[in-house]
Amino acid sequence: TGYQVMADGFGPADALARMRRGDPQDPLLRQILPLGEELLETEGFVNDPVGDLAASVQPGVLLKYRGRALLIATGACAVHCRYCFRREFPYAESAAGRDGWRAALGYLTANPDIHEVILSGGDPLLLSDTKLAQLGTELSTIPHLKRLRLHSRIPVVLPERLTAGFCAWLRALRLQAVLVIHANHPDEIIEEVGAGLRRLADTGTTLLNQSVLLRGVNDTAAVLAELSERLFEYGVLPYYLHMLDPVRGAAHFAVDPEQARRLERQLRESLPGYLVPRFVRERAGEPFKLPLTT
Repeated sequence: TGYQVMADGFGPADALARMRRGDPQDPLLRQILPLGEELLETEGFVNDPVGDLAASVQPGVLLKYRGRALLIATGACAVHCRYCFRREFPYAESAAGRDGWRAALGYLTANPDIHEVILSGGDPLLLSDTKLAQLGTELSTIPHLKRLRLHSRIPVVLPERLTAGFCAWLRALRLQAVLVIHANHPDEIIEEVGAGLRRLADTGTTLLNQSVLLRGVNDTAAVLAELSERLFEYGVLPYYLHMLDPVRGAAHFAVDPEQARRLERQLRESLPGYLVPRFVRERAGEPFKLPLTT
């Protein structure tokens, strides 16, 4: 199915129930369904499309953009997205927490120009509340850090993970917390997901969403507009809509840039500006995400 059953009583039943039975074109199933097309070699689609390996300053610590450091918190995910740009990332030797975070924390402490730490993976919300609390305490002692950002698919596929303990941890952080969820289709935002997002919003955490533009999933203006409306209903602002990163095995998800530009114009014509995500692409070595127009 593409799903990995979690420990501590969490599982994929709710996420699976959102899919249309017997429909291989269901937009949620399509995101996780392995297909033979993935085995086709496509020119320009590579193992490391955004230059993660070149940006590694030590195991599990990536430095791509000024003032921000990304920590690979874990290689585990609750859902295995077939378009993931890190689908071939060497997690076994590249997790920042392998040595109890000592090397990562030492690097952050020694670099006062870093003001924001980004927890990614894998999915950082698969760490236990205890481990997150320990890491948050350590990060809070570094005086030049201002923000902690978490990128996670968990609020969408396993909203049960957003426990009272997790929300209490967010609320108690010295660092300003930002949670970027990953939702691609409005069918993912069911009431249970919305309830979890409201719990997160009550902690004072800034909630953003980023999506990937995927052929056969969300490549129409109507779907993207409904996603933005539904997210905002639960306190989440659309942030980025990424062009597909050209990772090997995902070419069947690619959307033509000209079609993407038309979609962006259609969204701007139908939605207020704050509900239109930024259409961007990432290129290895660039100092920021590039607007679709470049």
